[in-house]
Parts: sequence; C-alpha cells; structure tokens
Amino acid sequence: MSLRKKYASEIERCIAVCGLLADKGFVTSEGGNLAMRLDDDLFLITPTRLYKALVRDCDMVFVNSAGETLESDRKPTGETAIYFQIFKQRPDVKSVIHAHPPAACAFAISTADNLLMRPHFPETIIECGPVPVVPYAEPLTQRLADNFKPYLDRYNTFIMENHGVIALSTGNIIAAFGQIDVLEGTALSLIHAKSAGFPIKEIAREEVVALENTMKTRGVPFPGKPGVVGGLEELYF
Repeated sequence: MSLRKKYASEIERCIAVCGLLADKGFVTSEGGNLAMRLDDDLFLITPTRLYKALVRDCDMVFVNSAGETLESDRKPTGETAIYFQIFKQRPDVKSVIHAHPPAACAFAISTADNLLMRPHFPETIIECGPVPVVPYAEPLTQRLADNFKPYLDRYNTFIMENHGVIALSTGNIIAAFGQIDVLEGTALSLIHAKSAGFPIKEIAREEVVALENTMKTRGVPFPGKPGVVGGLEELYF
C-alpha cells in the first residue's frame, strides 16, 4: 500500500487546514506551511511554492528525518529544517503549523513589550500558553531553526521576529490550527484595546492557577516538553 493511501485521513486533515489558513487570511501568497509526524521516521509536509488554497492530496510530501522524499513529485517546503528541529527536540509533538496571521504578525514587528507573554484570556492560556518572540534569522536556514532551541522545552506557540508564527500540538493538525486561531483573536483584541487607549487588564495570579483545573478536566497538557513545566504560575509569574 502506498503511503498516500495508508495516510489518506491525515492528508485530508492537512488539506482542510491549508484551506482554513487561506480562507481566514492567515497565510499570504505561497507562504506558510505545515507538517505532521506520522511515525518515528516518517513525516507529512506541505510542498514548497504553492498557495495553500490550491494544495491537493497529490501535492503533500512524505519525508524522513534525513530530509529524503519518500513519496511525492514535489519538493517539501524550504522551512523543513525548522520542522526537523522541532520534531527532534520535542518527541511529544505530532503537528506543526507556520503561518502569517496579520494581527499576531504585528507583534512580530513591534518593539513594545510582548503582551502575548501575559495572561489575558482563559482560552489563550489553556490553548497557547505564553507566546515568546524567537529572534530573527534568514528564512529557510538552519540558523533560524537553531534559534528555536532555547524556547522549545517550555512553549508551544511562538512569534517569529519580523516573520510569522509557529504553533506546535501534541494532537492532530486541526488542534494546531486552533492555536493559531486563538492566538490571532487574542492579538487582535489586544491591538483594539491599545488602539482605543484602554488599560490592559490581566487575569489575576490565583485565577490563572485555577485554570489548571480546566486543563486537567479537558486533558490539556502544559506547554512545553512533558515534565519541564510544573504549572501555569511558573510560566506567567
């Protein structure tokens, strides 16, 4: 059986998410990409130089950790080095999305304090956690992939300085899209509040800690590599 047939449902989810990213304006031109871990040495990744709205099942690329294409007529995204760094350092991660949602990307070019590291909405705390800014490096390079190393053990959602965002999920690719969607909504709310001159209100420390109950009920793990983060209080305070 071909890999394309064996993993048809995973391909279908990836194509659906490509469509959502395009429909919601979270990617521009041929930018943005996504990947899934299918097995220990098998990954499904979007092709290079293709509008996400146009991605079809035959376009998705199967690769191994050596970067070798196992099944596809297309080349994988040039951001493959970042994905391999993430999957190597975070064995728990199954899905990754890189996108360019405009409100979140406003934080990527801002010199102001990063409000996305602070607790403002329960959904963002639970789904995304704090969102650090990863220093800029030239796209498609190992240097950019290396810049993620200090952040991957503690966080699941990232602003890429002067570039875009990345979300990691221990679930399927739809869960990773949910993080991008929540992050963009949060960024937009913060921009609206700041534009209106409103003071920004944070959720109190004790209420942030209480959200661990919701996470436990929903089976949502803390951000970061399992066992590294002890709770929400240490992440935010």
